[in-house]
Order: sequence, then structure tokens, then C-alpha cells
Amino acid sequence: MAEHPCPKWLDNAIFYEIYPQSFQDSNGDGIGDFAGILSRLDYVAGLGCNALWLNPCFASPFGDAGYDVADYFQAAPRYGTNQDLKRLFEEAHRRGMHVLLDLVPGHTSVEHSWFKQSMRAEPNEYTDRYVWTDSVWKSPEGYGSLRGISARDGSCAVNFFSCQPALNYGYYQPDPAESWQQPTDAPGPQATIRAMIEVMRFWLRMGCDGFRVDMAGSLVKQDPESLGTMGVWRQVRAFLDEEFPEAAIISEWGEPEKSLACGFHMDFLLHFGSSRYNDLFRCENPFFAGRGDASAFAARYLESRAAAAGRGLVCIPSGNHDMERLARRVHGERLKLAFAFLLTMPGAPFVYYGDEIGMRYLEGLPSVEGGYDRTGSRSPMQWDSSPGAGFSAAPKERLYIPQDEAPGRPTAEAQLQDEHSLLNEVKRLTALRQRHTALQSWGEIEFVHAPKNACPLAYLRRGGGETLLVILNPSDEEAVCPLPQAPKELLYSIGNPPKLRPGEAAVPPVSCAVFAL
Repeated sequence: MAEHPCPKWLDNAIFYEIYPQSFQDSNGDGIGDFAGILSRLDYVAGLGCNALWLNPCFASPFGDAGYDVADYFQAAPRYGTNQDLKRLFEEAHRRGMHVLLDLVPGHTSVEHSWFKQSMRAEPNEYTDRYVWTDSVWKSPEGYGSLRGISARDGSCAVNFFSCQPALNYGYYQPDPAESWQQPTDAPGPQATIRAMIEVMRFWLRMGCDGFRVDMAGSLVKQDPESLGTMGVWRQVRAFLDEEFPEAAIISEWGEPEKSLACGFHMDFLLHFGSSRYNDLFRCENPFFAGRGDASAFAARYLESRAAAAGRGLVCIPSGNHDMERLARRVHGERLKLAFAFLLTMPGAPFVYYGDEIGMRYLEGLPSVEGGYDRTGSRSPMQWDSSPGAGFSAAPKERLYIPQDEAPGRPTAEAQLQDEHSLLNEVKRLTALRQRHTALQSWGEIEFVHAPKNACPLAYLRRGGGETLLVILNPSDEEAVCPLPQAPKELLYSIGNPPKLRPGEAAVPPVSCAVFAL
């Protein structure tokens, strides 16, 4: 395989996203923790995942599930200590796994000591750490704000919730009439960058392997082309290249032409924006529910790949903590086809905890810690059929989020014992991916059949001296697919294999096949 501008371990990485408070509770308080995650590392490794993304685990008042950080240098006590987190890194490494932490560089909690100092009337080291106007009667245009909360005269911009004051990375196009709008090279914005680099250095020295970066494209204000924000990340990448060349950074950005150009190793296809990712799993008629269209996704995906220009990876997740569960709209055997797609596409795939057993989206839950409609995708992992589903010994009224109590809820224990389960299909697919370089992160892709409003979807994967053909038909009808050449060997199938005819394949309903050409 040719060398690429990314840490080598990303070549065959398969990530598992863990929402810490909902994964495994080790002490019976109803909230997941580091010890719980550690106790389940063998499960994750057995699934075939060799990398973890942990959602925010820093000290926080949890107004937004930990995305409101109160201390970047301290693990959240609800999860354990810094030493507990270090041990988790060490145990993951012992199993050949890598761990990314979730970094939130755009804002903090109002309870962060930096913000408390910045509210003071007298100038100090943190006066310019946040975006403040020069008058309480003036708001930062285009942003929400906090005002009337401090002795300092001014309003402070917020990035999302009102508990999340925006850190100051400057304005790319500051208004000369507004002296409080600092350019990106001013001392305040540069001090913020140095502070965030120090946070990254601290955890990398502790043993983490990199960061997933929240709202990575949102740092610099009045930056319509993202040029200022890209400049920030180039500084960060220079630091990583010098001190931690094996560390990886992945962006929540969704614009690989920007994120990968400024130093990120990976970017996600997101459920918002122009990726057409929702066409596959989360629209009124998703392709993998057997009723939708994948053609626009395929076209947009190739555009993203071209924009990436080989500088990094474009990654596709099964879901995440901000989306409805995969199983909300895709059901039964079609969930296996969805995973067959995810695990045979380029880039490093991401499996959201519980998706591998088809955990359901829980409708109508009250918001928990800023979850709102996302709360239904954050319910506790379902390990077994015990009253707490193996997640916690706490009574159900003390659980962080209510569990799925519907009859027949899926569990890891039951699926591990069922050869035909979704979980075991995912294990077979991860093994297939690891056996074939063509299916891994850097393998090339060519869509050979992506008809509008029709099936099947078919693509070639090339790499390591081999060419593989993947054919997916989630519809209820047999579908015909042209063959670029006669297949040599059927490597993998879900459902009945295709019937091969000269120049084409008749693909049975709800089926998948991977051929060697």
C-alpha cells in the first residue's frame, strides 16, 4: 500500500463510538464510567473494532452531555479519575486498540475557571479568552449571547446552548468600527490556540491517540470561506507533526475539501449539510429500508473523495449521539445490508454503540442533559436480559436515561449466541474487511451501478493487488446489475447469492454479495 499523509494505524482502523454515561455502569449509580468501559474492551475487540471514540469525558456540569467543559485537564468524576482514564488507554493499547477523545475547542461551560476570570471587570490573562463585545447593550451579530451576568461591561457570544460561551479565535473579517472584534493574529486568539494545544499535549502524553473535534469548522467568526479556521488547524497540525506524529485528528466538519486541506486526517459525512448521507438511512424513504435512492449519495460521495484529493479519509458512521438510531427506519435483514455497506466502503468506518445489535430509538423521552430529541439514541447499552440489561445494578428510576423496556429488546448476549444475528454478521464483515486490503481505508472505489430510484447499488474496491465487486439490493424485488467482468469467486454473501449470467447478475431481494474479480 502506498504511503499516505496519516498515521499508519488508520489504514485498517474500525472505530467504535462509546457514549460513556450509557455504556457500562460499574458502581451501581446508574451512570456509565471508565471502569465499565474497561470491562467491555474484550467485547469491542471481539466485534472487530480496533479503535475507540469516547464522547466527552472531561469535568462538566453536563448541561450538554459533557460538551460544556468545566476543566479540560480533569476527567469527569462521574466516570473516574485521570488515572482511571490512563489505565483505559493502557488496556486498550494492550489489545492493539487506539483511543480518540472528544475535544470541544469552540466553547466551554460557564463554570470553567477561564470564563469566570474573563467576566471580571479588571483586565487579566483571560479577558480575551472569549468573544466579548464592548457594551452590554451590544450583541455579537449573528450569534446568541450572555449578558448582564458579570461586572464586566459587554455581551459574550455563545456557540450553541446558553451555557456554552464561545472561545475567542478571532474574526477573519473584523469590522474596523468594532474594536472588540479581534483579528485572528491578535494576542487573545493566539493565546486560545496555545491553550487548546496544551490541552491536547496533556492527554496525548497521558496516552490517548488523538481527538475527534467537535464543531471543528466553527472557530473563527465572520469567516465565510473558513480560511481563518483552516489557519487555526494548520497550527495544530504543525504541533502534532512535530511532537505526536502518530496522533490522529478527525473533524466534525463535513467539508473534506477544507478539513483535510488544513490538517485533519479524517472528516465525517454528516447527517446535515450536502453529503446526502441521510438518503441511505435517515429520510422518509431510506435506500437501505428498500424504498429509496442512492444515486445522489454516490455522486456526492465521489465529489467529496475528489475534494479530499488523497489528503485524508472521508468516513461514514452507522450513526452517532446526535442522530436517530440506525434501526429507527432500517429493520431486520436490511440492517445487515446497511453494515455490509458501511464496512466495505473507503475511509475508517464508525460503529455507534448498540447499533451492532439493532438498538432502537426510544420515542418521546424527556430531554436528559441537553439531549432533547437526541435522547432516544443515548439509552443504556443492552447487554443481557436482566432487569438492568447488564448495564447497571441501579434501580431503573436511577438510570441516567431510561432503558428500552419493550418486549424483545435486542441484547448482545442473545445475539452472540445466535449465528444468524446482526451482531455476528457485523463480526463476519469486520473480519472480511481486515482480510482484504481493497476494503480498507485507502482502497479505491468506483461505482459501477447506482441507478436513480432503483437497485442494486454496486461498486468496485481496489487495493493490495486485488479488485472486489460489492453488490447491495435492499429492495423487495430481484434486480439486475451489469458486471464489469466475470467474477472469479464469491467471497461473501447475505441472503441468496446472485445468479450470474453473461454480462450481468440477477440479484435476489434483500441480499448482498462480494466477489473477487
